[in-house]
This record gives sequence, structure tokens and C-alpha cells, in this order.
Amino acid sequence: MKKKQPCITYIITGILIFLLLIGLDQWTKLLAVRHLKDQSPEILIPGILQLEYVENRGAAFGIFQDRIWIFLLIALLFLGAAFYVWTKMPKTKYYFPLHLILLFLTGGAVGNGLDRIFRGYVVDFVYFSLIDFPVFNVADIYVTVSAAVLILLILTKYRDDDFEFLKP
Repeated sequence: MKKKQPCITYIITGILIFLLLIGLDQWTKLLAVRHLKDQSPEILIPGILQLEYVENRGAAFGIFQDRIWIFLLIALLFLGAAFYVWTKMPKTKYYFPLHLILLFLTGGAVGNGLDRIFRGYVVDFVYFSLIDFPVFNVADIYVTVSAAVLILLILTKYRDDDFEFLKP
């Protein structure tokens, strides 16, 4: 019975973190719709950072405008692959950073996927005017930061043999 307890705790904790990430993303988008839509941008740091409501019907930099089915297909394939990795990955402290990264990546994908399904577009609202970076949202932050951390971990911590668990 002791062997089962960590696995159950791992699953429940993972699900709770996943739901919390999606909830935070959706809550911030709801706030953006309520307080920023049809309003002038809210300047947080003049010349650097502002909140600006944008309805993104495409991918990064506006590609694939109004092609929801492409995004949903990619998201479903990604979620399937992520679930496979999640079920195979050892539940040890060594792999804990990868578990978190997987939660953030999938939380971001689901957060933006929910927007596409229920709104037909993704709500973006964070704008770095200093570098004229495209407007983005919390789910985008999850995906971008976790992907960058994943690359760093693969380059510095994990080796090829650490991914033996993925072999059939």
C-alpha cells in the first residue's frame, strides 16, 4: 500500500496544479475582457509595459488567422504526447522539474485551446511596448517560459539516458 500512496499523491497534485494553472489563465482573460475590452490601453510602465485587449484569431505573429481546426488538432496531438510522457516518466525528485514543465506546457495549451473553442479567438492583453513584442497572455507565458527552461535543463542537467523511459 505504501507504493500506491506516492503515485496517488502525485496524480492528485498534478491534476490540482494543472487546474490551477488553467484557472489562473482563464481568470486573467476574464479580467481583460471585463476591464480592457473597448478601452484605451492601461499603461503600467510608460514606454515599456501596458495592458491592451486583443482578440487573436491566429497563432504567434498573426499566422493561420481564423483556422481554429489547425490549432485544435495540434493541441490534441500535443496533449496526447504529453499524457504519454506523463504516464511513462518516473515519479522521482530527479524528474520533478520535468513534471512541472509538462504541467505548464499543457496548462498553457489547454488555456488557449479553451479560448479558441468557446470564443473563437484567444484573448491577449500583455504588451511590451519597449520592444514592440506581440501582445500575449498568461498561457503564452506558461508555454514560453517552460519551453525555455526545458531547453536549459536538457542542455545542462538531463542526458540522453535520462529519457530511456520513453522507449517502447
